Amino acid sequence: MGPSRFLIPQFIALLLFAGSTLAQQEKEQSATRLSLPEPAASTEVASPQLGADLIKTLTAYRVSLEKLLQIYQQEFKKKVGVVQERRDLYEKGYVSRLELDQSQRELAGAEAKVREVEQKIAETKTAITETTIFEELLRLPPLRAGEYTERGGLIRYNGKAPWSVADTGKIQKFFAKKFGRVLPISALGQTPFHDRMKFDHRDAVDVALHPDSSEGRALMAHLRQAGIPYMAFRNGVPGSASGAHIHIGRPSLRFNSQ
Repeated sequence: MGPSRFLIPQFIALLLFAGSTLAQQEKEQSATRLSLPEPAASTEVASPQLGADLIKTLTAYRVSLEKLLQIYQQEFKKKVGVVQERRDLYEKGYVSRLELDQSQRELAGAEAKVREVEQKIAETKTAITETTIFEELLRLPPLRAGEYTERGGLIRYNGKAPWSVADTGKIQKFFAKKFGRVLPISALGQTPFHDRMKFDHRDAVDVALHPDSSEGRALMAHLRQAGIPYMAFRNGVPGSASGAHIHIGRPSLRFNSQ
């Protein structure tokens, strides 16, 4: 899959619109669903300026999300306090079970908003990282089967083994056994975010691990031993670990044709 269709002027304009929309939502404190608008498909070749504009826009979008996250976190803390207060009152017989249940549902709703925005922030950081390294990736020759390279913030391995998202369970089992916790997957296959970005992520998995961490190194070693292809990104912005992750599967830098 060639990356020549990765960036488009229409997408830049639409993302700018998304950023301004989110800023307004943050002021009103009423946004419950945040999404990027869908860009139209294009065959235009990326340029350094387009890449810089996209990074700038995605960064502004992330900042808007982070501001909204603060609002939702404050609301979540308030709901926690309400539930604790009503639970005490319920145990003393001052409020009904119905009132306690209502406050718990509101708490669950507030937590869902926090988790939704956190996920979108993680997705945006990943997009910033991959866009930052995109120009470098364009200049690099394709890897031969079984070849491994490491250059700056980008690590690539073109494993020979067949790979599918359906095989993710095997990776999760390895990680849980070795580290005693769940594999921190940030994107499993095609997500609404990848649909709107027009990335073909159907057979790819993004894992929120820094490749230089002990867990990241162990995961990459396991993938190489199994012959599973991957790319690892050390950072999105020089001097920052923001957006560092491991992409299991083939590169997904092409727009979907549909």
